[in-house]
Amino acid sequence: MQTFSLWLSITLYPHWMLLSWTFKSLLQPVSLSRWLAQRGVMDLSAVVSHLNAFAPPALAESWDNVGLLVEPTPPHMVQKLLLTNDLTEDVLEEAVGMGAEMVLSYHPPIFKALKRLTCGNWKERLMVKALEKRIAIYSPHTAYDALSKGVNDWLGRATGPCVSLPLRASLSLSHPGGNAHVLEFSCGLSESVLSRVKSLQGVCLRTFQVSEEGEKRTRVRLSCSQKALQQTLSILTEDPCVYRSVELLTLQKPPLLDTGMGRLCTLTEPVSLATALERIKTHVGLNHLRLGIGRGKTLESSVSTVAVCAGSGSSVLSGVPADLYLTGEMSHHDVLDAVAEGRSVVLCEHSNSERGYLKELRVQLEERLKGKVQVVVSQTDRDPLQVV
Repeated sequence: MQTFSLWLSITLYPHWMLLSWTFKSLLQPVSLSRWLAQRGVMDLSAVVSHLNAFAPPALAESWDNVGLLVEPTPPHMVQKLLLTNDLTEDVLEEAVGMGAEMVLSYHPPIFKALKRLTCGNWKERLMVKALEKRIAIYSPHTAYDALSKGVNDWLGRATGPCVSLPLRASLSLSHPGGNAHVLEFSCGLSESVLSRVKSLQGVCLRTFQVSEEGEKRTRVRLSCSQKALQQTLSILTEDPCVYRSVELLTLQKPPLLDTGMGRLCTLTEPVSLATALERIKTHVGLNHLRLGIGRGKTLESSVSTVAVCAGSGSSVLSGVPADLYLTGEMSHHDVLDAVAEGRSVVLCEHSNSERGYLKELRVQLEERLKGKVQVVVSQTDRDPLQVV
């Protein structure tokens, strides 16, 4: 009997401990996000938060349509995310086939407003099927263009080691405290009037002593929001003498030195135009490029500066002093202008100037998502144009 009891204890002990641990785990408060993360899956809202932190949508151009574009009914869990340059019907079929719960499409599949969702138009069909299959869609577009180590920095490395700077720097995303104006004036206001100014929402006020014409005077400096500016000025007009002393400064957001549209790349070592072309082909994975040779230049001409803009580069590159323009596409007349100014132009078609970045992006996003979401680059995504 003692032998049987000992055997029973040894046999059941591990199971009892496991059961005990399970009940203890159930009793301990664990957040849903932590529970999901431990199991290699992440809630869509958490994924979007990580993506927005990686490249804030505020970096995008004002005309762009970025961020979460299609959201299945919550809760929506993401275990696999498909990266693509363009979301086509073939790419969406690929996403469905691999069981992806989310697609990150560099170009926004919703750009112009959709007035209906039917199956008569391919873009509308995309949205219908994405919702039916519960696939979320996110697009960063020009936020990734501006991003440091983003699309344009990837393209800027095409011709070799270089130092690059944005052609048009992005501005800081917000003012400290959200105030955009500074007012300064000589203090001659009564305490009651000054108290009214202080009580305005969106106003931060301080006083300091200055010497004016040999006399010490009190000056008031206040920062305020756009809304509070009108209210402050209205109060100050009650004392014409004070109002005449008002100095107004509109604050400008400081530039972000490594963030912005396009890049001007200064090569560590100048190369010939011919060498630059071969390097670009290797970098973007193409056998053929379109080339416009600058007036007075040849394939042996030296290239030391390259202005790049992924996608359609006309508006960003126009007038930039560089030996070579590298972009996806430019209008005929913009190419004529550049060539006439002695600048060579290389065109590799719109999405070919962007797609190669997706391989680097995959690594960056897996790190950002802490390996909890599998990130896959599309195999069916390709430029709609080819050289035949």
